[in-house]
Amino acid sequence: MLSIYNTLTRSKEVFTPIEPGKVRMYVCGMTVYDFCHLGHARVMVVFDMVARWLRASGLDVNYVRNITDIDDKIIRRAQENGESIRQLTDRFIAAMHEDADALGVLRPDHEPRATDYVVQMQSLISRLEQKGLAYVAANRDVCYAVRKFDGYGKLSGKSLDELRAGERVDVAQDKNDPLDFVLWKHAKAEEPGEVKWDSPWGAGRPGWHIECSAMSSELLGDHFDIHGGGMDLQFPHHENEIAQSEGAHGHAFVNYWMHNGFVRVDDEKMSKSLGNFFTIREVLQKYDAEVVRFFILRAHYRSALNYSDAHLEDARSALTRLYTALKNVPAEGEGEVDWNEAHARRFRAAMDDDFNTAEAMAVLFELANEVNRSVSPGLARQLKALGAVLGLLQRDPVAFLQAGAPDAGGLDAAAIEARIAARAAAKKNKDYAEADRIRAELAEAGIVLEDGAGGTTWRRA
Repeated sequence: MLSIYNTLTRSKEVFTPIEPGKVRMYVCGMTVYDFCHLGHARVMVVFDMVARWLRASGLDVNYVRNITDIDDKIIRRAQENGESIRQLTDRFIAAMHEDADALGVLRPDHEPRATDYVVQMQSLISRLEQKGLAYVAANRDVCYAVRKFDGYGKLSGKSLDELRAGERVDVAQDKNDPLDFVLWKHAKAEEPGEVKWDSPWGAGRPGWHIECSAMSSELLGDHFDIHGGGMDLQFPHHENEIAQSEGAHGHAFVNYWMHNGFVRVDDEKMSKSLGNFFTIREVLQKYDAEVVRFFILRAHYRSALNYSDAHLEDARSALTRLYTALKNVPAEGEGEVDWNEAHARRFRAAMDDDFNTAEAMAVLFELANEVNRSVSPGLARQLKALGAVLGLLQRDPVAFLQAGAPDAGGLDAAAIEARIAARAAAKKNKDYAEADRIRAELAEAGIVLEDGAGGTTWRRA
């Protein structure tokens, strides 16, 4: 049976859906004012993997990943660019989809934009106000009264006195308590009209936290199975979601909370201030997108992911080994995984243990070794089918092995084939010194030649 590490209880728990056979999952998505970075890539790939495994396990999954398209940073960036907020957010949503598609991330079942759910947010805020959990502050913002919600702090595991308002929570003197957070922001005169909605509290816009409570309950109901996101969202965002949703509805909000670990760069936390901050498209200029996906999934989702050129090169070499097995022993047709086969049983056991992709990957390498040893097309099909569960190994093996880094330059396929033909001609003329020189020249350019009964093939080193 599948077990999931639940951040709320700090333990692995057997996964039992609220509705048998069906899973409702919500993941906090991107704030779209810039290109997605590696941290976003990890969230997208990790929860794509989770959705894929749940479906491979026979469950009907309803997966929602939201888009934050109204936010202080968005307003500021649009004003700096001299464009409308809609123009800015549409452009970066399109860029996000390009990045996700490149990484093999399947689109979620629903991708709600915050600006389409303002009415639902206002309704939720009104409900909190009626229950005495929300109040209008001196500056006319509507705030959540944190100390009136008994369960506050249960996700982060800290007492109220230990907690401090988070990075994205405005600490204003107008609040009754520094821990209180904004549900509705009163409109400022200098803000554009497109971020001002009429409301019972005057013109304004929603706070950040309320959007996820409103969108998740609208699309999944006010009690659902899994809520995910990056570890940095545990507090204050997810803590505040619990306070809002459970405060409004009077019962449990989410059964299983999942958080993926941070991305680090050369063992330092990735941050703009350190200058080690990489967008997905910057990384994809240097590395094949499937290599990046493989690199992300090779680590357990809860562990820190250390990004470096050395780690990406190692991931490329490892993925090359798997594709080489499939090149040497072509898969026997297309087919589903044979879950009774020994490797598949170990793969399932790993994935059912809190989505342990690190162990599941180890099984793929064991299977690749067996494919190489047995030269079994059936096992090669099994390797390809298990790879598909993780969104890997679905390309033509030769195409993958001959693909270079996107910005590597160097010899193209036609030039390489011409050098191979020249080498063959030299060997035919018994000019072995020239043949060796051509092989060495190609090796210097990162091209590996492999001579076989059917002729010479090549791949990039």
